[in-house]
Amino acid sequence: MKKNILFICGSRNQTTMLHKISEKLPDFNHFFTPYYADGIEKIATNLGLLEFSVLGKKFYNMSMDYFRQNDLNIDYRGEKNQYELVVMCSDLIVPRNVRGKRMLLVQEGMTDPENLAYRIVKRTGIPGYLGGTAATGLSDMYQTFCVASEGYKEHFVKKGVNPGKIRVTGLPNFDNCAACLDNDFPHKGYALVCTSDARETYKAENRKKFIEKAKGLSEGKQMIFKLHPNENVSRATREINKYAPGSLVYHKGNTDEMIANCDILITHFSTVVYVGIALGKKVHSSFNIEELKKLVPLQNGGRSAQNIADECLKLIGKEVNEVVYNDSEDLHLAQLTS
Repeated sequence: MKKNILFICGSRNQTTMLHKISEKLPDFNHFFTPYYADGIEKIATNLGLLEFSVLGKKFYNMSMDYFRQNDLNIDYRGEKNQYELVVMCSDLIVPRNVRGKRMLLVQEGMTDPENLAYRIVKRTGIPGYLGGTAATGLSDMYQTFCVASEGYKEHFVKKGVNPGKIRVTGLPNFDNCAACLDNDFPHKGYALVCTSDARETYKAENRKKFIEKAKGLSEGKQMIFKLHPNENVSRATREINKYAPGSLVYHKGNTDEMIANCDILITHFSTVVYVGIALGKKVHSSFNIEELKKLVPLQNGGRSAQNIADECLKLIGKEVNEVVYNDSEDLHLAQLTS
């Protein structure tokens, strides 16, 4: 009988990456679930208090719709089957029922800046999600961590991730940026501004200041704003029309193709900056550009999904040391190592 693999999804990016990896593992049964949690986070999710996160109903519905549209097997919360392997794009919350199993973690994309919250997480061992994606990889509950590039391997090792668990594979949605040069997006030669969902996830952002900065960086070119999928569209559009009148605003569409056709890419803290760098665009980011160039995901012509699938096969063939977790730590869904 075929062995089972559980893919724990979340955002659109996470879901599509894991789907691509599953397609490279034809000799296994694949089951998919939206991101889920236990304990107080599960209660908060049920009360609608975490709608800004991948635990919210919006992301749940997006994931379920994607599964159905692509005829994928669904096992919500991974409760129907026994699994040889669990694949996920975030270890900020590791559900109880997959702890101690063979687990492969895939880097989703750019990680958050290492702010005060991250440093508190690192020092005290409180739940990793409180430090944002800056705490990615710190749970140490996985056996293999697939990352975007050698630069990111160094980045995670500096944070304290076990270097013996890291594999440089590239990332499925960011490994073939040249392919998006052939597109039918109707505009060319503009300044593209990719906004963030910072405010929707309760982070500080001065949107007026950002828009005005973007205007100064646009070199007089037509400005096109591509909104983050999680943004409040009406609010963001209203602000753009007020502070950058004459700009075009898109909240849907292929962001990579928009980047391919632009002359200038302006971002805040967004993984899409790597697409611009890979395509040789003039880019502006709140991160240091020279540092970002060291982190750019491997451009391997779309090989990353197969590379990660190969790591899955290696992992399935290994025995996993028994790991015992203290059930009294239900509120600490990601036990961090310092």
